[in-house]
Amino acid sequence: MQYDMYIVDAFTQAQFKGNSAAVVPLTQWPKDTTMQHIAAENNLSETAFVRSVETAQGFHFEIRWFSPLTEIDFCGHATLAASFVIFNHLGVQGEITFITREVGRLTVNQLTDQRIEMSFPNQKPELIAELPGALLEGLSEQPVQVLRNRQAYFAVFDNAAVVEQLTYHSDVLKQLAPFDVVATAPSEQYDFTSRYFWPANGGDEDPVTGSIHAGLAPYWAERLGRNELVAYQASQRGGVLHCLVGEERVLVSGFAVLYLQGTIFIAD
Repeated sequence: MQYDMYIVDAFTQAQFKGNSAAVVPLTQWPKDTTMQHIAAENNLSETAFVRSVETAQGFHFEIRWFSPLTEIDFCGHATLAASFVIFNHLGVQGEITFITREVGRLTVNQLTDQRIEMSFPNQKPELIAELPGALLEGLSEQPVQVLRNRQAYFAVFDNAAVVEQLTYHSDVLKQLAPFDVVATAPSEQYDFTSRYFWPANGGDEDPVTGSIHAGLAPYWAERLGRNELVAYQASQRGGVLHCLVGEERVLVSGFAVLYLQGTIFIAD
C-alpha cells in the first residue's frame, strides 16, 4: 500500500522552526495499528491522518492525530499542517470542516495574509484546590497558580524568564497521565509565553502546541482584559500563535511551511 505524505513546519514562516507534523491524506482508513506504526516511524510529535468524505450534507474531512506513542484527542499544529496541505496541495478552497472523535467539529479558513485560522472549542482551565505532588516535584520552580482543563495542568509563573529557564523531570510528570503540563507566564514581547511537557502522551517537550492555546488564550484574555492576543511558545524551535477568544470558540492562527512531500510504502 502506498500513501502520499507531507511534512509541514507549523506556526512559523521559516523552515526548521515551529512544530513539524506529518500529514497523510486518505480515502479509506487503514488499521489503527498501521497508523500508529506510521506515526512511530515518523517520530514527529504528531502525524495527522485526514480522510475526505462527501455526504448529502456536503464535503468535509475526518481527522485523527497520532503521536509516536498513542492516538491523541486533539492537536492544533497538526490540524494547521493538514489544512496547509489541503489548501495548497489538494486543491480545496474556502472553509474546511474537520470532523473529530473527541472535540467535535473544527472549521479552518485561510486568511488574506496566508495565515491559517482554526476554530477550536473554548477549553478555559479551572483552578484546582489540591495540587498534585508529581506536578510540584516534576518542575524546577513552584508555580504561583495551578489550573486544569481536559488536556493539561496549567502551571502559571510570574515572568517569562522563569518559564524559559524551567527544567523538568519527565519520569515524574509522566505520573500525571492522562494529563500533560503547560507552563505559562506574561511576556514583554508577546502577550504571554508558554512551554508544553507531555511525557505521558508523546514526548518530553512539544515545540509548539496549538491545542493548548484553546485553554491558554481564554485564561490570559481574562487576566489581561482583552480577547485578541499574540502568544509565543518558547521551545528550542519556537513558534508564534495569534489568538482571538470568544465565549464558546477560540480562533488560533499561524503560518506554515512545507518541508517534505513524498510517498510511504506499507506492507499491509
